[in-house]
Amino acid sequence: MMLSLLALLALLALSPTSDQPDPVRVAVVGLTHTHVHWILGREDRGDIEIVGIWEPNEDLAGRYIEQHGLSPDLYYGDLDTMLDETEPEAVTVFTSIYEHLEVVEQVAPRGIHIMVEKPLAVSMDHALRMAELAKTHGVHLLTNYETTWYPSVHRTRAMVEAGELGPMRKMVIRDGHRGPKEIGVNEEFLEWLTDPVLNGGGAITDFGCYGANIATWLMEGQRPQTVFAVTQTHKPDIYPHVDDEATIVLTYPGAQAIIQASWNWPVSRKDMAVYGRDAYVYADDGSRMRTRAGDDEPEHTFSADPADAPVDDPFAYLALVVRGELDPAQDLNSLPINLIVMEILDAARESARTGSAIRLAD
Repeated sequence: MMLSLLALLALLALSPTSDQPDPVRVAVVGLTHTHVHWILGREDRGDIEIVGIWEPNEDLAGRYIEQHGLSPDLYYGDLDTMLDETEPEAVTVFTSIYEHLEVVEQVAPRGIHIMVEKPLAVSMDHALRMAELAKTHGVHLLTNYETTWYPSVHRTRAMVEAGELGPMRKMVIRDGHRGPKEIGVNEEFLEWLTDPVLNGGGAITDFGCYGANIATWLMEGQRPQTVFAVTQTHKPDIYPHVDDEATIVLTYPGAQAIIQASWNWPVSRKDMAVYGRDAYVYADDGSRMRTRAGDDEPEHTFSADPADAPVDDPFAYLALVVRGELDPAQDLNSLPINLIVMEILDAARESARTGSAIRLAD
């Protein structure tokens, strides 16, 4: 029987550490998405064990293995060979977004669980095929976002659920930075991140997915009625093939979400504001928050409490899911939520192309 997250944490707090299970065997598939440093440089917490690393670019693999002090024996140049020899229970995928489908096609039939880096897929067509493979072969297919592990995101949801804001009316979710080239991402990452085929777009994909994910989750998995988007390229000399600025507007019965995704901001940011009938809450970053209820009330600042281990990062979470101790259900990284994210992104790209709002089918 699956446990809820809160029940699981309570149970783990009472469990003796000597009963900790063997670490989950995890293979790293691809290294061109630099979020891979999250797992390669992660402190050993005893919950996962990296048993193999696949990357066709041997030079890139060598640099990262040396950087993180890992054994060269972990490296494989052939994916099938790595899967055969290491027998992982799960893989984490850090390839281009277009390659997610190819990886799932090779991995899912082996009964191996999968966590891809955001977003789930390059298109809704790819996402549906991936979901079909996961269902057919009985594996979990999760999508990892940095913001999933922000305490402020979860505190915001708790305030909404507790009715502290009143009925939700508007969400404004902002994610972005100065641009991937401007912040110095490596060439292997930049090559596909700025490719409309391999990434599905520029800022609209790279950062629009965060807002679509959080908005869908705050709306408890509800699909928007309409999607309207505007994209621009302010720096065509740097990003000639993709947008570097995107705004997406989602409408729901009684509520609206505005997603601002940018490669043009002077600072890196991942923040949001949620407005209810009675109050608002701002999540200024992963922990700092502000709330105010009414013109005559002062604004209160506070910090969201840090998440408890072992569900304070993606790989601890993955280990629990693989062991069958946690059901992702409608979590931020769950497949149902992220299929809706892909539907939103596809509609947003079409809206930006046509200049018209896209009404989603009932």
